[in-house]
Amino acid sequence: MRRKFSSLLLVIMFTMTFLFGGCSSKTTETTASKSEKITVKDLVGREVTLNSKASKVVAIGPGALRLYCYVNGSKYLAGVEQTEKGSLIGKPYMMTNPDIAKLTAIGPGGPNNAPDPEKILSVKPDVIFTTYSTDKASADELQSKTNIPVVVLSYGKESTFDPNVDNSLEMIGEVTGSESRVQEVVNYIKSCKNDLDKRTKDIAENEKPSTYAGALSAKGSHGIESTQGNYSLFKAVHGKNVVDETGKTGSIMIDKEKLLKWNPDKIFIDEGGLQVVQEDYKKNPNYYNNLSAVKNGELYSQMPYNFYTTNIETAIADAYYLGKVLYPEKFKDIEPEKKADEIYKAFLGKDLYSEMAKNFGGFKKITLR
Repeated sequence: MRRKFSSLLLVIMFTMTFLFGGCSSKTTETTASKSEKITVKDLVGREVTLNSKASKVVAIGPGALRLYCYVNGSKYLAGVEQTEKGSLIGKPYMMTNPDIAKLTAIGPGGPNNAPDPEKILSVKPDVIFTTYSTDKASADELQSKTNIPVVVLSYGKESTFDPNVDNSLEMIGEVTGSESRVQEVVNYIKSCKNDLDKRTKDIAENEKPSTYAGALSAKGSHGIESTQGNYSLFKAVHGKNVVDETGKTGSIMIDKEKLLKWNPDKIFIDEGGLQVVQEDYKKNPNYYNNLSAVKNGELYSQMPYNFYTTNIETAIADAYYLGKVLYPEKFKDIEPEKKADEIYKAFLGKDLYSEMAKNFGGFKKITLR
């Protein structure tokens, strides 16, 4: 009887091993996959390898933290630049994640300051995301000083709807294991771009009002003469930007008399510089009153989006408002305030338009006084 029992026991054990032995190898594979090395090609063409997915992160340089927050919020952050600890107003990514300001300072931050390797090392991150480095040498130098993988991000030349933003978000997702969230954000950006294009691409040139965007922020607040050629938000809605006559791209300061000569049908004023424009109006009301857009009540606001580089979600919300003002029939189903909240929620998980409007004024006609 004992022999029969022993034989039966052996048969059962053999069968169990045969049927379920594969499970132990699958468990090993799963464990191995978690520790597999990750290699990404960053925005200056460097191949950067991490031993595993990062669970402690720093994001330094203009706009790096913002891109990170679009993907992970405050999760995994080990430290923050001092400049991000200041006022949260105008930075929706900080308005939604105020706890970030309590993290250990890892350097002064700001566009004109270099990274601080010692302070970065003090929080022991697994990876450094940076927008400071615009060349391989400076990125390699920081990596050499810290012995921490450095991944260079970029907003490209246009920020809003620039493919470099998509690429940067995808790298953040791959390094932190947040690929599905990244796909949500990237797909949303593309859907907004395609929607704006579809609504406006077939409008005939002679049916478009001429337009101008003034008081645009560029390392600070400026007056009506601060503008952009090849302005990305006008491009998004196929607007007739009078500045494009200059053939210039990006931020420029025009001669104010040139604006009188162009005399656009509609003018948008960035609320970041609205106070500067109002003060200038008090000194020289005749100049502004000679502009057709001012005389005809065609002066409009746009929310400021440049704070330590571009708040992409605010810029896209502005683009919808610009489209609504320029071509009301093409945007008759759009309520800019509600659309703005949809955009903020898609990027940061929270309705923020009312708070932005409280701080800056929101979407509206402007009266100079």
